[in-house]
Amino acid sequence: MTPSAPYPKRRRHSARAICAAGAGIRAAVFLAGSLLCSTQLTAQNDSTSGVRIGLTYTPGTRPGVFVAPVAGAWSDSVRAILGRDLDNGDRVTAILAQGGEPLSGALNYAAYAKLGANAVVQASVTPSGSLHVALHDVVAKNVSNVGDFPLPAQPLSAEWRLAVHGVADEVERWVTGTRGIAQSRVVFAREQGGGLWIVDSDGANARPMGVPTGLSPAWHPSGRYIAFCDMTNEGTKIALRDVVTGRTQRVSSRPGSNISPAFSPDGSTLAFSAGEDGMDIFAVNPFNGEPAHRVTISRGVQDALPSFSPDGRRIAFTSNRLGHPEVYIVDADGTNVELLTSTGFGDQLYRSNPDWSPDGRRVAFQSQINGVFQVMTINVRDHSVQALTSEGRNEDPSWAPDGRHIVFTSTRSGPKQLWVLDTETYRTRQLTRLGLARQGAWSPRLDNAK
Repeated sequence: MTPSAPYPKRRRHSARAICAAGAGIRAAVFLAGSLLCSTQLTAQNDSTSGVRIGLTYTPGTRPGVFVAPVAGAWSDSVRAILGRDLDNGDRVTAILAQGGEPLSGALNYAAYAKLGANAVVQASVTPSGSLHVALHDVVAKNVSNVGDFPLPAQPLSAEWRLAVHGVADEVERWVTGTRGIAQSRVVFAREQGGGLWIVDSDGANARPMGVPTGLSPAWHPSGRYIAFCDMTNEGTKIALRDVVTGRTQRVSSRPGSNISPAFSPDGSTLAFSAGEDGMDIFAVNPFNGEPAHRVTISRGVQDALPSFSPDGRRIAFTSNRLGHPEVYIVDADGTNVELLTSTGFGDQLYRSNPDWSPDGRRVAFQSQINGVFQVMTINVRDHSVQALTSEGRNEDPSWAPDGRHIVFTSTRSGPKQLWVLDTETYRTRQLTRLGLARQGAWSPRLDNAK
Protein backbone atom coordinates (compact mmCIF):
# COMPACT_ATOMS: atom_id res chain seq x y z
CA MET A 1 0.00 0.00 0.00
CA THR A 2 1.52 3.35 -1.01
CA PRO A 3 1.18 6.39 1.28
CA SER A 4 -0.68 8.33 -1.41
CA ALA A 5 -3.26 5.71 -2.18
CA PRO A 6 -4.55 3.16 0.29
CA TYR A 7 -6.43 1.63 -2.64
CA PRO A 8 -4.64 0.82 -5.91
CA LYS A 9 -5.64 3.21 -8.65
CA ARG A 10 -7.34 2.17 -11.88
CA ARG A 11 -8.42 3.43 -15.22
CA ARG A 12 -10.88 5.42 -17.22
CA HIS A 13 -12.89 4.85 -20.36
CA SER A 14 -11.07 6.15 -23.41
CA ALA A 15 -12.82 9.17 -24.82
CA ARG A 16 -13.77 9.37 -28.44
CA ALA A 17 -12.70 12.59 -30.05
CA ILE A 18 -15.93 13.92 -31.47
CA CYS A 19 -14.99 17.50 -32.19
CA ALA A 20 -13.53 17.40 -35.69
CA ALA A 21 -16.15 19.73 -37.10
CA GLY A 22 -13.92 22.78 -36.90
CA ALA A 23 -11.09 21.30 -38.98
CA GLY A 24 -12.77 21.75 -42.33
CA ILE A 25 -13.86 25.24 -41.43
CA ARG A 26 -10.30 26.21 -40.52
CA ALA A 27 -9.03 25.00 -43.88
CA ALA A 28 -11.72 26.93 -45.70
CA VAL A 29 -10.83 30.02 -43.74
CA PHE A 30 -7.32 30.31 -45.20
CA LEU A 31 -8.41 33.20 -47.43
CA ALA A 32 -10.38 34.97 -44.73
CA GLY A 33 -7.62 37.44 -43.96
CA SER A 34 -7.80 38.86 -47.46
CA LEU A 35 -11.58 38.57 -47.91
CA LEU A 36 -12.94 40.03 -44.71
CA CYS A 37 -12.72 43.36 -42.94
CA SER A 38 -14.15 44.57 -39.70
CA THR A 39 -15.25 47.66 -37.83
CA GLN A 40 -12.78 49.37 -35.55
CA LEU A 41 -12.74 48.30 -31.90
CA THR A 42 -15.37 50.75 -30.72
CA ALA A 43 -18.69 50.05 -29.07
CA GLN A 44 -21.78 50.73 -31.13
CA ASN A 45 -25.04 52.06 -29.76
CA ASP A 46 -26.42 48.58 -29.05
CA SER A 47 -23.43 47.32 -27.08
CA THR A 48 -22.45 47.68 -23.45
CA SER A 49 -18.85 47.28 -22.34
CA GLY A 50 -18.32 43.98 -20.54
CA VAL A 51 -22.01 42.96 -20.61
CA ARG A 52 -23.39 40.09 -22.66
CA ILE A 53 -26.22 41.27 -24.91
CA GLY A 54 -26.97 37.82 -26.31
CA LEU A 55 -25.47 36.25 -29.41
CA THR A 56 -27.81 34.98 -32.11
CA TYR A 57 -27.37 31.27 -32.81
CA THR A 58 -29.45 28.11 -32.70
CA PRO A 59 -29.76 26.74 -29.12
CA GLY A 60 -28.13 23.35 -28.63
CA THR A 61 -25.51 23.94 -31.31
CA ARG A 62 -21.86 24.93 -31.04
CA PRO A 63 -21.65 28.44 -32.51
CA GLY A 64 -18.71 29.16 -34.77
CA VAL A 65 -16.41 31.88 -33.43
CA PHE A 66 -13.89 33.44 -35.81
CA VAL A 67 -10.81 34.69 -33.94
CA ALA A 68 -9.41 37.47 -36.13
CA PRO A 69 -5.70 38.41 -36.23
CA VAL A 70 -4.85 40.52 -33.18
CA ALA A 71 -3.33 43.97 -33.39
CA GLY A 72 -0.50 45.23 -31.18
CA ALA A 73 2.39 43.66 -29.31
CA TRP A 74 2.54 39.88 -28.80
CA SER A 75 -0.43 39.57 -31.12
CA ASP A 76 0.33 36.06 -32.36
CA SER A 77 0.58 34.70 -28.82
CA VAL A 78 -2.64 36.40 -27.76
CA ARG A 79 -4.53 35.06 -30.75
CA ALA A 80 -3.17 31.54 -30.30
CA ILE A 81 -4.17 31.47 -26.64
CA LEU A 82 -7.65 32.84 -27.32
CA GLY A 83 -8.29 30.36 -30.13
CA ARG A 84 -6.95 27.37 -28.23
CA ASP A 85 -8.91 28.24 -25.09
CA LEU A 86 -12.18 28.60 -26.99
CA ASP A 87 -11.57 25.26 -28.67
CA ASN A 88 -10.69 23.54 -25.38
CA GLY A 89 -13.92 24.77 -23.80
CA ASP A 90 -15.96 22.51 -26.13
CA ARG A 91 -18.88 24.97 -26.22
CA VAL A 92 -17.96 26.78 -29.44
CA THR A 93 -16.17 25.92 -32.68
CA ALA A 94 -13.08 28.14 -32.87
CA ILE A 95 -12.23 29.28 -36.42
CA LEU A 96 -8.78 30.70 -37.13
CA ALA A 97 -7.38 31.80 -40.47
CA GLN A 98 -3.72 31.20 -41.30
CA GLY A 99 -1.89 34.51 -41.29
CA GLY A 100 -3.75 37.66 -42.21
CA GLU A 101 -3.71 41.22 -40.90
CA PRO A 102 -5.69 42.80 -38.05
CA LEU A 103 -9.13 43.84 -39.22
CA SER A 104 -10.11 47.40 -40.00
CA GLY A 105 -12.98 49.12 -41.72
CA ALA A 106 -16.50 47.77 -42.16
CA LEU A 107 -17.19 44.12 -41.35
CA ASN A 108 -18.42 41.88 -44.17
CA TYR A 109 -20.85 39.87 -42.03
CA ALA A 110 -22.14 37.81 -44.96
CA ALA A 111 -18.65 36.51 -45.74
CA TYR A 112 -18.12 35.42 -42.15
CA ALA A 113 -21.51 33.68 -42.16
CA LYS A 114 -20.39 31.63 -45.17
CA LEU A 115 -17.38 30.49 -43.13
CA GLY A 116 -19.72 29.12 -40.45
CA ALA A 117 -19.08 31.95 -37.99
CA ASN A 118 -21.80 33.18 -35.67
CA ALA A 119 -19.40 35.61 -34.02
CA VAL A 120 -16.12 37.38 -34.72
CA VAL A 121 -13.61 38.18 -31.99
CA GLN A 122 -11.57 41.32 -32.73
CA ALA A 123 -8.79 42.12 -30.29
CA SER A 124 -5.98 44.62 -29.92
CA VAL A 125 -3.18 45.00 -27.37
CA THR A 126 -3.16 48.70 -26.53
CA PRO A 127 0.00 50.77 -25.90
CA SER A 128 -0.90 50.80 -22.20
CA GLY A 129 -0.81 47.00 -22.11
CA SER A 130 -4.52 46.26 -21.97
CA LEU A 131 -6.31 43.82 -24.24
CA HIS A 132 -9.26 45.52 -25.96
CA VAL A 133 -11.84 43.07 -27.30
CA ALA A 134 -14.99 43.49 -29.37
CA LEU A 135 -17.38 40.66 -30.14
CA HIS A 136 -19.39 40.91 -33.35
CA ASP A 137 -22.70 39.10 -33.71
CA VAL A 138 -22.64 37.94 -37.33
CA VAL A 139 -26.37 37.19 -37.53
CA ALA A 140 -27.48 40.45 -35.93
CA LYS A 141 -24.76 42.32 -37.84
CA ASN A 142 -23.61 44.40 -34.90
CA VAL A 143 -21.14 44.61 -32.03
CA SER A 144 -22.68 42.80 -29.10
CA ASN A 145 -19.91 43.24 -26.50
CA VAL A 146 -16.84 45.35 -25.85
CA GLY A 147 -14.40 44.96 -22.98
CA ASP A 148 -10.99 46.17 -21.82
CA PHE A 149 -8.81 43.74 -19.87
CA PRO A 150 -5.55 44.81 -18.18
CA LEU A 151 -2.54 42.55 -18.74
CA PRO A 152 0.51 42.15 -16.47
CA ALA A 153 3.60 44.09 -17.46
CA GLN A 154 5.76 41.07 -18.33
CA PRO A 155 4.53 39.50 -21.60
CA LEU A 156 4.42 35.70 -21.82
CA SER A 157 4.94 35.31 -18.07
CA ALA A 158 2.72 32.89 -16.13
CA GLU A 159 0.64 35.81 -14.83
CA TRP A 160 0.33 37.33 -18.30
CA ARG A 161 -0.84 34.07 -19.82
CA LEU A 162 -3.32 33.58 -16.97
CA ALA A 163 -4.79 37.02 -17.68
CA VAL A 164 -5.22 36.20 -21.39
CA HIS A 165 -6.91 32.94 -20.39
CA GLY A 166 -9.33 35.04 -18.38
CA VAL A 167 -10.17 37.09 -21.48
CA ALA A 168 -10.96 33.88 -23.38
CA ASP A 169 -13.25 32.80 -20.54
CA GLU A 170 -15.14 36.09 -20.72
CA VAL A 171 -15.50 35.85 -24.49
CA GLU A 172 -16.95 32.36 -24.02
CA ARG A 173 -19.43 33.83 -21.55
CA TRP A 174 -20.39 36.53 -24.02
CA VAL A 175 -21.06 33.92 -26.68
CA THR A 176 -22.68 31.10 -24.71
CA GLY A 177 -23.71 32.57 -21.37
CA THR A 178 -21.29 30.20 -19.57
CA ARG A 179 -17.88 31.31 -18.42
CA GLY A 180 -14.94 29.24 -19.61
CA ILE A 181 -12.35 27.41 -17.52
CA ALA A 182 -9.14 28.45 -19.26
CA GLN A 183 -8.15 30.68 -16.32
CA SER A 184 -7.42 27.67 -14.13
CA ARG A 185 -4.53 25.31 -13.50
CA VAL A 186 -3.90 21.70 -12.59
CA VAL A 187 -1.53 20.63 -9.84
CA PHE A 188 -0.21 17.09 -10.06
CA ALA A 189 2.40 14.68 -8.76
CA ARG A 190 5.30 13.28 -10.72
CA GLU A 191 6.49 9.80 -9.88
CA GLN A 192 10.06 8.81 -9.09
CA GLY A 193 10.67 11.70 -6.69
CA GLY A 194 9.36 14.44 -8.95
CA GLY A 195 7.17 16.02 -6.28
CA LEU A 196 4.38 18.45 -7.07
CA TRP A 197 4.11 20.29 -10.40
CA ILE A 198 1.62 22.75 -11.80
CA VAL A 199 0.44 23.31 -15.38
CA ASP A 200 -1.92 25.73 -17.14
CA SER A 201 -5.28 24.44 -18.33
CA ASP A 202 -4.01 24.36 -21.93
CA GLY A 203 -0.98 22.23 -21.03
CA ALA A 204 1.54 25.08 -21.17
CA ASN A 205 4.01 26.22 -18.51
CA ALA A 206 4.41 22.93 -16.64
CA ARG A 207 6.78 23.66 -13.79
CA PRO A 208 7.77 22.28 -10.35
CA MET A 209 6.30 23.88 -7.23
CA GLY A 210 9.30 23.34 -5.00
CA VAL A 211 7.60 20.52 -3.08
CA PRO A 212 9.83 17.51 -3.89
CA THR A 213 8.09 15.05 -1.54
CA GLY A 214 4.44 15.96 -2.19
CA LEU A 215 1.61 13.67 -3.29
CA SER A 216 -2.20 13.81 -3.53
CA PRO A 217 -2.59 17.61 -3.92
CA ALA A 218 -5.87 19.44 -3.31
CA TRP A 219 -6.78 23.08 -3.99
CA HIS A 220 -8.23 25.53 -1.51
CA PRO A 221 -11.35 27.15 -3.05
CA SER A 222 -9.55 30.53 -3.08
CA GLY A 223 -6.83 29.11 -5.31
CA ARG A 224 -4.15 30.41 -2.95
CA TYR A 225 -3.34 27.22 -1.03
CA ILE A 226 -2.64 23.62 -1.92
CA ALA A 227 -2.88 20.85 0.66
CA PHE A 228 -0.88 17.70 0.04
CA CYS A 229 0.51 14.53 1.54
CA ASP A 230 4.12 15.15 2.53
CA MET A 231 6.34 12.08 2.58
CA THR A 232 8.78 12.81 5.39
CA ASN A 233 11.33 10.69 7.20
CA GLU A 234 8.81 10.43 10.03
CA GLY A 235 6.05 9.15 7.75
CA THR A 236 3.30 10.78 5.69
CA LYS A 237 1.93 14.08 7.01
CA ILE A 238 -0.61 16.63 5.75
CA ALA A 239 0.92 19.96 4.76
CA LEU A 240 -0.33 23.27 3.33
CA ARG A 241 1.46 25.26 0.65
CA ASP A 242 0.86 28.98 0.09
CA VAL A 243 1.03 29.36 -3.69
CA VAL A 244 1.76 33.10 -3.45
CA THR A 245 4.51 33.14 -0.79
CA GLY A 246 5.83 29.61 -1.25
CA ARG A 247 5.54 28.98 2.51
CA THR A 248 4.73 25.41 3.62
CA GLN A 249 3.31 24.48 7.01
CA ARG A 250 2.36 21.21 8.71
CA VAL A 251 -1.38 20.70 9.23
CA SER A 252 -1.63 17.19 10.66
CA SER A 253 0.82 14.59 11.89
CA ARG A 254 -1.42 12.04 13.57
CA PRO A 255 0.08 8.61 14.29
CA GLY A 256 0.34 6.36 11.26
CA SER A 257 -0.36 7.49 7.71
CA ASN A 258 -1.85 10.90 6.92
CA ILE A 259 -3.02 11.06 3.30
CA SER A 260 -5.54 12.31 0.68
CA PRO A 261 -6.53 15.83 1.82
CA ALA A 262 -9.66 17.60 0.51
CA PHE A 263 -10.99 21.10 1.27
CA SER A 264 -14.58 21.97 2.08
CA PRO A 265 -16.23 24.41 -0.38
CA ASP A 266 -15.87 27.35 2.02
CA GLY A 267 -12.21 26.52 2.67
CA SER A 268 -12.58 26.40 6.45
CA THR A 269 -12.21 22.63 6.79
CA LEU A 270 -9.66 20.19 5.49
CA ALA A 271 -10.65 16.52 5.48
CA PHE A 272 -8.01 13.80 5.23
CA SER A 273 -7.42 10.14 6.00
CA ALA A 274 -5.29 8.96 8.91
CA GLY A 275 -4.65 5.83 10.90
CA GLU A 276 -2.44 2.88 11.69
CA ASP A 277 -4.25 -0.49 11.71
CA GLY A 278 -7.27 1.07 10.01
CA MET A 279 -7.94 4.50 8.58
CA ASP A 280 -10.61 7.11 9.35
CA ILE A 281 -11.65 10.39 7.83
CA PHE A 282 -10.60 13.34 10.00
CA ALA A 283 -11.39 17.04 9.65
CA VAL A 284 -9.45 20.10 10.78
CA ASN A 285 -9.39 23.85 10.35
CA PRO A 286 -6.00 24.18 8.61
CA PHE A 287 -5.48 27.79 9.66
CA ASN A 288 -6.14 27.99 13.42
CA GLY A 289 -3.95 25.22 14.86
CA GLU A 290 -6.80 23.28 16.49
CA PRO A 291 -6.52 19.47 16.60
CA ALA A 292 -8.35 17.39 14.01
CA HIS A 293 -11.57 15.61 14.90
CA ARG A 294 -12.73 12.21 13.70
CA VAL A 295 -15.52 12.02 11.11
CA THR A 296 -15.78 8.26 10.49
CA ILE A 297 -15.13 5.35 12.85
CA SER A 298 -13.42 2.62 10.88
CA ARG A 299 -13.03 -0.16 13.46
CA GLY A 300 -10.10 -1.56 11.54
CA VAL A 301 -11.25 -0.92 7.98
CA GLN A 302 -9.96 1.66 5.52
CA ASP A 303 -11.98 4.89 5.16
CA ALA A 304 -10.06 7.20 2.85
CA LEU A 305 -10.02 9.59 -0.11
CA PRO A 306 -12.66 12.14 1.00
CA SER A 307 -14.41 14.62 -1.32
CA PHE A 308 -16.91 17.27 -0.16
CA SER A 309 -20.26 17.94 -1.78
CA PRO A 310 -20.60 21.49 -3.17
CA ASP A 311 -22.78 22.56 -0.23
CA GLY A 312 -20.26 21.17 2.27
CA ARG A 313 -22.86 19.04 4.03
CA ARG A 314 -21.69 15.60 2.88
CA ILE A 315 -18.48 13.77 2.11
CA ALA A 316 -17.94 11.02 -0.46
CA PHE A 317 -15.17 8.60 0.45
CA THR A 318 -13.81 5.13 -0.26
CA SER A 319 -14.19 2.29 2.24
CA ASN A 320 -13.59 -1.45 2.25
CA ARG A 321 -16.10 -2.08 5.04
CA LEU A 322 -17.88 -4.62 2.79
CA GLY A 323 -14.62 -6.45 2.20
CA HIS A 324 -13.82 -4.58 -1.01
CA PRO A 325 -13.55 -0.87 -1.90
CA GLU A 326 -16.77 1.00 -2.65
CA VAL A 327 -17.74 4.68 -2.61
CA TYR A 328 -19.84 5.86 0.33
CA ILE A 329 -21.42 9.13 1.40
CA VAL A 330 -21.50 10.44 4.97
CA ASP A 331 -22.79 13.65 6.51
CA ALA A 332 -19.98 16.05 7.36
CA ASP A 333 -20.58 15.39 11.07
CA GLY A 334 -20.05 11.66 10.60
CA THR A 335 -23.69 10.52 10.65
CA ASN A 336 -25.86 8.80 8.04
CA VAL A 337 -23.31 6.70 6.19
CA GLU A 338 -24.74 5.25 2.97
CA LEU A 339 -23.38 3.16 0.11
CA LEU A 340 -23.26 5.12 -3.16
CA THR A 341 -21.81 2.57 -5.58
CA SER A 342 -23.18 -0.97 -5.82
CA THR A 343 -22.47 -4.30 -7.51
CA GLY A 344 -24.39 -3.42 -10.68
CA PHE A 345 -21.32 -2.49 -12.74
CA GLY A 346 -17.70 -3.51 -12.98
CA ASP A 347 -16.54 -7.07 -12.64
CA GLN A 348 -14.16 -6.98 -9.71
CA LEU A 349 -15.97 -4.96 -7.04
CA TYR A 350 -13.40 -2.20 -6.80
CA ARG A 351 -14.62 1.42 -6.91
CA SER A 352 -12.60 4.22 -5.36
CA ASN A 353 -11.19 7.76 -5.59
CA PRO A 354 -14.45 9.76 -5.67
CA ASP A 355 -14.59 13.41 -6.70
CA TRP A 356 -17.87 15.31 -6.30
CA SER A 357 -18.95 17.44 -9.26
CA PRO A 358 -19.32 21.21 -8.77
CA ASP A 359 -23.07 21.05 -9.48
CA GLY A 360 -23.54 18.31 -6.87
CA ARG A 361 -25.29 15.93 -9.25
CA ARG A 362 -22.53 13.42 -9.95
CA VAL A 363 -19.53 11.79 -8.35
CA ALA A 364 -16.63 10.74 -10.58
CA PHE A 365 -14.71 7.65 -9.50
CA GLN A 366 -12.61 4.80 -10.84
CA SER A 367 -13.89 1.24 -11.26
CA GLN A 368 -11.99 -1.91 -12.10
CA ILE A 369 -13.05 -3.49 -15.40
CA ASN A 370 -11.28 -6.61 -16.68
CA GLY A 371 -8.47 -5.94 -14.26
CA VAL A 372 -8.00 -2.33 -15.37
CA PHE A 373 -9.33 0.88 -13.83
CA GLN A 374 -11.68 3.06 -15.87
CA VAL A 375 -13.25 6.40 -14.97
CA MET A 376 -17.00 6.62 -14.42
CA THR A 377 -19.56 8.96 -12.94
CA ILE A 378 -22.55 8.07 -10.81
CA ASN A 379 -25.68 10.17 -10.39
CA VAL A 380 -26.11 10.92 -6.70
CA ARG A 381 -29.92 10.85 -6.91
CA ASP A 382 -30.74 7.75 -8.96
CA HIS A 383 -27.32 6.00 -8.89
CA SER A 384 -27.21 5.72 -12.69
CA VAL A 385 -23.66 5.18 -13.97
CA GLN A 386 -21.92 6.66 -17.00
CA ALA A 387 -18.68 5.09 -18.25
CA LEU A 388 -16.24 7.69 -19.56
CA THR A 389 -13.10 5.77 -20.54
CA SER A 390 -12.10 2.40 -21.98
CA GLU A 391 -8.70 2.87 -23.64
CA GLY A 392 -5.66 2.18 -21.48
CA ARG A 393 -5.52 2.50 -17.71
CA ASN A 394 -7.45 5.53 -16.42
CA GLU A 395 -7.74 6.80 -12.84
CA ASP A 396 -7.68 9.77 -10.43
CA PRO A 397 -10.61 11.84 -11.77
CA SER A 398 -10.83 15.53 -10.80
CA TRP A 399 -13.59 17.89 -11.95
CA ALA A 400 -12.95 21.22 -13.64
CA PRO A 401 -14.81 24.22 -12.16
CA ASP A 402 -17.39 24.08 -14.97
CA GLY A 403 -18.63 20.63 -13.89
CA ARG A 404 -18.27 19.42 -17.48
CA HIS A 405 -14.59 18.55 -17.90
CA ILE A 406 -12.47 16.08 -15.94
CA VAL A 407 -8.70 15.70 -15.68
CA PHE A 408 -7.49 12.15 -15.12
CA THR A 409 -4.38 9.97 -15.26
CA SER A 410 -4.11 7.69 -18.29
CA THR A 411 -1.67 5.30 -19.96
CA ARG A 412 -3.39 5.54 -23.35
CA SER A 413 -0.33 7.26 -24.87
CA GLY A 414 2.24 5.11 -23.02
CA PRO A 415 3.57 6.22 -19.60
CA LYS A 416 1.12 7.86 -17.20
CA GLN A 417 0.09 11.35 -18.30
CA LEU A 418 -2.75 13.73 -17.51
CA TRP A 419 -5.63 13.92 -19.97
CA VAL A 420 -8.73 16.11 -20.10
CA LEU A 421 -12.15 14.70 -20.98
CA ASP A 422 -15.33 16.54 -21.99
CA THR A 423 -18.06 14.48 -20.34
CA GLU A 424 -20.68 15.64 -22.87
CA THR A 425 -18.87 14.80 -26.13
CA TYR A 426 -16.21 12.37 -24.83
CA ARG A 427 -13.57 14.45 -26.58
CA THR A 428 -10.14 14.10 -24.96
CA ARG A 429 -6.87 15.98 -25.12
CA GLN A 430 -3.49 15.27 -23.56
CA LEU A 431 -2.57 17.84 -20.91
CA THR A 432 0.95 16.82 -19.84
CA ARG A 433 3.89 15.39 -21.77
CA LEU A 434 6.22 14.73 -18.87
CA GLY A 435 7.45 11.45 -17.48
CA LEU A 436 4.90 9.78 -15.20
CA ALA A 437 2.42 12.51 -14.29
CA ARG A 438 -0.52 11.52 -12.04
CA GLN A 439 -2.96 12.63 -9.32
CA GLY A 440 -4.11 15.76 -11.11
CA ALA A 441 -6.27 18.21 -9.14
CA TRP A 442 -8.09 20.95 -11.08
CA SER A 443 -8.04 24.39 -9.49
CA PRO A 444 -10.95 26.78 -9.10
CA ARG A 445 -11.04 29.71 -11.51
CA LEU A 446 -7.97 31.78 -10.67
CA ASP A 447 -9.16 35.35 -11.18
CA ASN A 448 -6.58 36.83 -8.83
CA ALA A 449 -4.06 34.02 -8.53
CA LYS A 450 -0.33 34.40 -9.06
